[in-house]
Amino acid sequence: MQFAVVGAGAIGAFVGASLARAGHEVTLLARGAHLAAMREHGVRVQSARGDFAVRLAATGDIRSIGPVDVVLLALKAHQIAAVIDDLDTLFGPQTAVVAMQNGIPWWYFSGLGGPHEGRRVESVDPDGRIGAAIEARRVVGCVIYCSTEIVAPGVIKHIEGTRFCLGDPDRGRSARTQRIADAFIAGGLKAPVEDDIRVELWTKILGNAAFNPISALTRATLAQMCDDPAVAALAAEIMREATAVAAALGTTVAVSIEKRLDGARRVGGHRTSMLQDLEAHKALELDALVGAVVELGAVAGVPTPLTARVYALTKLLERSVIGAGEAQNTALAGPRLVR
Repeated sequence: MQFAVVGAGAIGAFVGASLARAGHEVTLLARGAHLAAMREHGVRVQSARGDFAVRLAATGDIRSIGPVDVVLLALKAHQIAAVIDDLDTLFGPQTAVVAMQNGIPWWYFSGLGGPHEGRRVESVDPDGRIGAAIEARRVVGCVIYCSTEIVAPGVIKHIEGTRFCLGDPDRGRSARTQRIADAFIAGGLKAPVEDDIRVELWTKILGNAAFNPISALTRATLAQMCDDPAVAALAAEIMREATAVAAALGTTVAVSIEKRLDGARRVGGHRTSMLQDLEAHKALELDALVGAVVELGAVAGVPTPLTARVYALTKLLERSVIGAGEAQNTALAGPRLVR
């Protein structure tokens, strides 16, 4: 299969290298020193599961790639706007787009059925450009349980996890999605095809919506948040609000809040991606991870008062620390280094 990885940062380059190792034709879209290193040396992966290196195509010009079988859209939600006008140059009649964003995706209401079918998620696609550019029939949902980082240009350190849950928005199990999963598996990754990918989306969002903004506000690690009774209680209440929103929209979250808290506690001294982005003066994934939960709560008629307050505080923090203009610029600057 032919793959184009749009946003070949830490996760994108890792997945692209894994697919290339399995014999698939992969082109990475990147920029700067990272792009130059991958052009010269390929991608080098350091992992406790075994180091490997592969040579593969890499470019900074999306228009030079041409139509492919699968587009891996590995940018953060607020970075997609920077490439959306040229994304169709990668599309053939049957091209699939694997949406690898954290949080509530732009396609959430596509294939959902019911009174909200086809509704736009304003928090992540305010002007409708993403939904207009990527037809719903192309979308394959993806929830990532994998941590990587760029330790040097072209060098990816795999930290933990290899699971990339895939699923069709209409809750089907298409042969196309299974073929993509098979390609991931051949590359040494785990790629279960879910009957309802929204269950996995909400399972991950529980932690993201609670811990990410609180960590940015407090500069605390997961362990510090979980070990503070008042903060742990706040995180649990935000998770309960998200669980109620999911249920009102027809999705039952598979994991208990207690188990989600215990899992975060076991991770220990980890700094969330939002805290890392704040410290690096990068735009935050705030709207997709938190704002969209508040938006969907309003759509479903479910109050989310604590989530809304934490969202408002973190939004102000982003503006005051990074600045609105600078946040916009960093949103367009390319993929983040650590997922």
